Amino acid sequence: MNFHSYPSTCAFKSIEDIKDKHITVMGLGLNGGGEAAVRFFLKHGAYVLVTDMKSTDDLKATVDSLENDKNLDKSRLTYRLGEHRIEDFENADCVIKNPGVRYEGNKYLAAAKAIETDLSIFLRFTNAPIIAVTGSKGKSSTVSAIHYSLKTAGYKCFLGGNITVSPLTFFDEVNEDTPVVIEFSSWQLADLRGRGVLRPHIAIITKIVPDHQNWYGNMEDYVADKRLIYADQTKGDYSIFDADGDEPGTGPKAGGTWGDLFASETKGTVLRYGKSDFRTENKACINNETKQSTTCNRSFGVWQDKDSDGNFCGKILLPQMKEPETILRELSVPGEHMKTNVLNAAMVMYLMGIPAERIIQICKSFGGVEHRLQYFHTFECGETTYKFYNDTCATVPEAAAAAIRAFDKPVIFITGGTDKGLELTPLTDELCAKKGVPEKIYLLAGTATEKLLPTLNEAGINYIGPFDNLADLLETVKKDLQNKSTAENTAARQIENKTSSENTSKNGVQTEACEKVVVFSPGATSFGMFKNEFDRGNQFMKNVKTIFVS
Repeated sequence: MNFHSYPSTCAFKSIEDIKDKHITVMGLGLNGGGEAAVRFFLKHGAYVLVTDMKSTDDLKATVDSLENDKNLDKSRLTYRLGEHRIEDFENADCVIKNPGVRYEGNKYLAAAKAIETDLSIFLRFTNAPIIAVTGSKGKSSTVSAIHYSLKTAGYKCFLGGNITVSPLTFFDEVNEDTPVVIEFSSWQLADLRGRGVLRPHIAIITKIVPDHQNWYGNMEDYVADKRLIYADQTKGDYSIFDADGDEPGTGPKAGGTWGDLFASETKGTVLRYGKSDFRTENKACINNETKQSTTCNRSFGVWQDKDSDGNFCGKILLPQMKEPETILRELSVPGEHMKTNVLNAAMVMYLMGIPAERIIQICKSFGGVEHRLQYFHTFECGETTYKFYNDTCATVPEAAAAAIRAFDKPVIFITGGTDKGLELTPLTDELCAKKGVPEKIYLLAGTATEKLLPTLNEAGINYIGPFDNLADLLETVKKDLQNKSTAENTAARQIENKTSSENTSKNGVQTEACEKVVVFSPGATSFGMFKNEFDRGNQFMKNVKTIFVS
């Protein structure tokens, strides 16, 4: 892939220089980024034209939000919805680009005098210390855990980026003493290439697995954008990378692991994270750019361990320390993968000077993230309690597979959606690993689901669906749960009748009370049936609360 590189210069010399400039915001959207840009530039005195291929009706929620705000000077705001016009790009002093729009082959962006994004503007003009996180799995949980932990520890701290909060919304509230945690998608990083504005004090790359292959076409190009997160770091900054192996067949073509490759390239101080004690003598790695041998540090960082009682704990060792220290113990959130995410948050807190015992206390109180294995509803049916979890942001097969493994109780699993050009093996392997695990599988229709079916059929795995909408799927789930409860009660009564002469209990034989979980973890995207994964999660939770009334 030929990567577009943006100039290091900016259309604005300062924030004050925005006044009276003509700005075209490309992509109003419904997730807040376009709206935040409109508000920011209007507030700073610009003339703003917002253009989106979606219609006014499609964007009604965002348009209404802007129009109902009496503090905005709407005499300087123009809408161009349902179309793009080339002159709106040619005549603008600067175009604010949506990260979901590819630059290559786009005639409108090619016509622009200057292109920025909400993140590039924020990074150019802020002096706040940046904690930057990217990766394929766990980045949203990681940034949320970091943000929660720092705020709980007493920091005035902000969270933005790919987690659907534009940093322009809090631009005027931050300074050199307010850490800003930013989640970066690969597309958002690509929009920063060449600008030289991203210099995070702490950069974390979470687990790398195939993602967005329908956009990139191969892992090397996909990861090339991820590597931009540490490109301009210096020795005084921290670069935090995976110390474990990659999924089979997903590592660098040149061999080794992505974590080792990143460690060989960064100029920052390297720290690693692992599921076990990874410390070994530093070994030789090949720098991908220079092809020269260098070292990929495996001496310092955090890893999962067990204490003297055999209980989970997380340990840290930094260059200035003689012995490891425990910084993590009990967690409130489910899932093996959450141990890694919260452990990385604990490492960030330690780097920020927070004592270990306080870190342990704070991390134990972290309750998880909206739309990511989010517990939100309980349904009583007979003697069984069903707990519902919304994991709609599991948009890759590996994340859905991890959701199945997250619980130590029976799982009723809802999955499926639209294909992203990804290999579905991680999910099919988990679904087919052992019959009856998950206990039941319900499928939502989509092109990714169509790819799942042959493997499930060949393995003799039972499933229900696919369904064309969530409401029908959930109504079927409820009917099945109620039928199961009725059958269990009938069986219990039959046993009671047969054993009544031997049973000393006045109430006879009872069905055994138990707890199960219902997990919605698509492992795919949401195109067609929903506006985006967040809309998908909100619709799931709304339908569940309506349908599953005890």
